[in-house]
Amino acid sequence: MAAHTRIALITGASRGIGRALAVALARQNVHVVALARTQGALEELDDEIRAFGGKTTLVPCDLADHDALDRLGAILFDRYGRLDILVGNGGILGPLSPLAHVSPKDWGKVLSINVTANWRLIRSLDPLLRASASGRVLFITSSIAHRAHMKPYWGSYAASKAALETIALTYAEETRTIGSMTVMLANPGPLRTRMRAQAMPGEDPSILRPPEDFVEKILPLCSPEWRESGKLYDFPSDRLLEFSAPT
Repeated sequence: MAAHTRIALITGASRGIGRALAVALARQNVHVVALARTQGALEELDDEIRAFGGKTTLVPCDLADHDALDRLGAILFDRYGRLDILVGNGGILGPLSPLAHVSPKDWGKVLSINVTANWRLIRSLDPLLRASASGRVLFITSSIAHRAHMKPYWGSYAASKAALETIALTYAEETRTIGSMTVMLANPGPLRTRMRAQAMPGEDPSILRPPEDFVEKILPLCSPEWRESGKLYDFPSDRLLEFSAPT
C-alpha cells in the first residue's frame, strides 16, 4: 500500500449509511476497513468496491464483542501504523417501549453497542489516530438525544445517543491541542435505512432521502482539509451546530 493512502475504519459498514460512506471514501482512494457483523454483506461491499478499483479490509465483528475491539488497535497498528479516519456508525434501535417495561438485557445491549463499543474503539484506536497527519473522527448520532421529552418509548435509544454525544465532545476537548485531529458528530435525520423502517414500519420509504445524500454532506468531515472539532452537522437543516453550555 502506498504510504500516502489514507486508512478509514467504518463500523456498521455492511448497509445503510456505513455502506454508502465506505463506497464514497473508497472512490476517493481511501483504503476502507469495513467492520460489521454480516460476512455475506461485507463480501458484497468488497465486490462493489473492488469493481471500480477500490481497496477494503473486511472485519466481521459484533460491536458487542468488546474484547475484539480492544484487539483491533494492535492489529491495525501492525498492518498500517496509523488510522486516518474513524467513523462510529454502527448501532441498534433497541426496544420502543416504556422505560419500566424495558428488560435489563435489552437495555444493556443498546448501551453496549451504541455507547460502550464506541468508547472501546476510542480506547483502542487513539494512538493510531494521533499518529495520523490528519486524524478524523466522526460519530453518527440522532436528534433524539435532545428531544427525548418529545419521544416517549424511545428511552434506551435516546439515552445511548445522549451518552455517545457526551463521549464525542469529551474526546474532542481532550484532543483539541492536537492540531491534526478533529472529532465531529453528525445527525442524519430520517433516511431510507433498515433502522428507520424498523422504527416506523408503516412509513412509505419513497418519501425519505437515501443514505447517499447524507454521505455526500459528511464526506468533507472526513477530509484532511476539515478543521472544525466538537460540533454537530445536522443534515435535516444542513447546518453546523455548536454545543452551547447551559446558562
